[in-house]
Amino acid sequence: MKPAELAAFLKSRRDRIRPADIGLVTTTRRRVPGLRREEVAQLASLSADYYIELERGSGAQPSTQVVAALARALRLNGDERDHLFRLAARPVPPSVHGSTAQAQSALLCLLERLATTPAQIVTDLYEPITQNDLAIALLGQHSAGHGFTSSLLYRWFTDPEGRLLYPEEDHQHHSRGYVADLQAVAARRGRDAQVARMIGELRQRSQEFAALWDTRDVALRRADHQRLVHPTLGIIAVEYHSLFSEDGGHRLQWFTAPPGTQSATHLELLSAVSTSCSRSEPPTTQKALACEGALALVHYPASFAPCEMCAPAATCGHGG
Repeated sequence: MKPAELAAFLKSRRDRIRPADIGLVTTTRRRVPGLRREEVAQLASLSADYYIELERGSGAQPSTQVVAALARALRLNGDERDHLFRLAARPVPPSVHGSTAQAQSALLCLLERLATTPAQIVTDLYEPITQNDLAIALLGQHSAGHGFTSSLLYRWFTDPEGRLLYPEEDHQHHSRGYVADLQAVAARRGRDAQVARMIGELRQRSQEFAALWDTRDVALRRADHQRLVHPTLGIIAVEYHSLFSEDGGHRLQWFTAPPGTQSATHLELLSAVSTSCSRSEPPTTQKALACEGALALVHYPASFAPCEMCAPAATCGHGG
């Protein structure tokens, strides 16, 4: 059990719930931003004294039933609920929503079948593993590395070029998403030295990360609405999805756009370009023009390496 972390997490979740959210009518000025501790205790059918002790880090270890009651009273999402059970050193119960995770080997099989969809595999810490051609055309080729310094999450908070793929007005949204995701991963891994070093360095190097980490929001990034900045095509609005391996250590990420939208047209164009340049059969005039177009389309910030088949320094199999 981690009494101090449990206490801080309970308080942070209590502070975010407004009395009106649970049907309380307030007629007097309140000194706390969210619920009072006595109100949480009442919602969870606990004694107020015991709940106050938990928030002070001095209460006895709560039972599984008490943790479940607190999760309901504080309106925790699935990831937050699991996090609460881990902080209380109680077995995490099966999710009522079931699991969509597949065996790690299945992720590679799925990636191979997503040739017309931008897709990539990263670790739970967002360390790049592999990308398909369309993901490279859309996102740029992620630089390979060793350890968490290659992580897209780590670079987001330590390297300004790590953010160039997204509009500036969306940065706060992604920062919050990354940190909440890392909270969930850190809780699942437990006393993992790599995660501890990563969190420690991020807290030292990024005031933004440190402030967000202290909010203790917990949520794996399973799906999201995202806008990507392509250097030639401009803004491409996509739906982000992820699928986790059975052990939670890897995730398959893929990006789609609603049919009939300009963003869908842009993805189709990138797909045609990447497909044309990756084939090895003799060139036709149409394919040669497509590959020449790829040279104009695929330009990326210095932090990303362009597709080797379409980079200006490379010889395209269908070019001149």
